[in-house]
Amino acid sequence: MLNFVVVPQWQGSPSSRAMRLAEGAAALRGDLPPQATREVAVPLEAGDDQGTGIARFSSLQLVRERLADALGELDGPAVVIGGDCSVSDAAIRHAADRHPGLAVVWFDAQPDLNTAATSPSGAYSGMVLRSLISEGPLEASRTVLAGARSWDPEEDRFATTAGIVRLAADAVDADALVTTVAATGADAVYLHLDLDVLDPAELRGLLEPEPFGVAADRLIAAVRALAARFEVAGATIASYAPTGDDDLAEDGPTILRLIGALSSRPSR
Repeated sequence: MLNFVVVPQWQGSPSSRAMRLAEGAAALRGDLPPQATREVAVPLEAGDDQGTGIARFSSLQLVRERLADALGELDGPAVVIGGDCSVSDAAIRHAADRHPGLAVVWFDAQPDLNTAATSPSGAYSGMVLRSLISEGPLEASRTVLAGARSWDPEEDRFATTAGIVRLAADAVDADALVTTVAATGADAVYLHLDLDVLDPAELRGLLEPEPFGVAADRLIAAVRALAARFEVAGATIASYAPTGDDDLAEDGPTILRLIGALSSRPSR
């Protein structure tokens, strides 16, 4: 059985409606098995940047420490349920400590490759992947950006110079992703699934929808194929922001299929 860690963090988002992300995490918790699910407490206060240039840094740092502790108490990998997508920071650091050959597939409408100096918002959700690569737990050569379609100039420059593999939204399919990850030589994979990678027609509860995204069936098939081929060292499902029960009723089957796809067993 998968472990689940719910992290209703909103402080990493630049949106004025970021609290919907905390509500989304809480909503998803209702469909998870209680005996395999725990929650990380998130501060009520926004927090301050503490001179880092990262908005709300103090609260983000506290959550990162709490999530690292929670993951360290578990036997086996976990699916981290955000909240904003920067919850993957602690989760990927945890996975990389246990799998030195880790690859990461970053399914996201944005590449999240800014720095505090280049970010237009100061929001950590737009910096988290860059931080993981620049600080060392993740190798650029074992990073696959899938479905990103909203790039800032510095993000494009860094991805090119660092050698990060990119797959456009219309190129995301099971065979392409398995082949791409296999080419990295990785022995395990972490799957970061920001739900805004999906086309807005596929999911109602998106905070900042980006057009021309990945079809739900293709994303689910890709996740299933990756989980069947490689050891999954962990996963994140983030950025769900429903506006009410109608969104939950409409979106629930897609998200549950995505969670189910993570349960595929690797081939031997």
